[in-house]
Amino acid sequence: MLDATNFGTIVLVIVVLYLISSIKILREYERGVIFRLGRVLTQPKGPGIILVFAPVDRMVRVSLRVDTLEVPAQDVITRDNVTVKVNAVIYFRVVEPRLAVVEVSNFLYATSQLAQTTLRSVLGEVELDELLSQREKLNLRLQSILDQHTSPWGVKVTLVEVKQVDLAEQMIRAIARQAEAERERRAKIISAEGEYSAAAKLAMAAEIIQKQPAAIQLRYLQTLIDIGTEKNTTIVFPLPVDIIAAATRVLDRIGNDGQPAAKA
Repeated sequence: MLDATNFGTIVLVIVVLYLISSIKILREYERGVIFRLGRVLTQPKGPGIILVFAPVDRMVRVSLRVDTLEVPAQDVITRDNVTVKVNAVIYFRVVEPRLAVVEVSNFLYATSQLAQTTLRSVLGEVELDELLSQREKLNLRLQSILDQHTSPWGVKVTLVEVKQVDLAEQMIRAIARQAEAERERRAKIISAEGEYSAAAKLAMAAEIIQKQPAAIQLRYLQTLIDIGTEKNTTIVFPLPVDIIAAATRVLDRIGNDGQPAAKA
């Protein structure tokens, strides 16, 4: 039989081993949700050294770091009946460890499924042009809806980004044709505006030259200077249009005088 001293030593060793096994170390980003006799404690424990007295206590570790969840590509039909494949990435973190453990069985899986359904429903309400051009607005809307639904689980959705939008080859060609037509339309508008501005400036210049006839002679001389800068043998003689018009009137008058008089 064991005497009292040996028995006490064994008990002491067992107690020491039990206390050592009860020591848990939680990192700075971890919290421990403690269930004592099946009932959850109000405040989670950690970080640092904590004591978990098994089998009375059971601890569930929860990380408070920002986690990344990639939403698989979803087949989405937009409001204008265009089928696209869209995937996204979600950034979220646990802000209430007790709710993340008690209120939902697996908050990662639940957040993933909620993100997939929300992505399909939200993007199905917009047209393709809005999906391609207003992605930031849609990201904010997705983040707001997801954060509202995950808040009872103690999960905070911090950011949602639509990662990639895959279009059918036929739709890509149609968009390319639309973009080309849009560029041609802008080019024609710019060209027409340039012609309008040039015509307005020419009208102003003609009005000034009409008031100062000597200005047209200066333009003739400037044109000769511009032509003379090139090494060529071309000789340009400026002939005013007024001289041609006057000669034309004289010839018409002579022709009218030479015609025989009409018979009565």
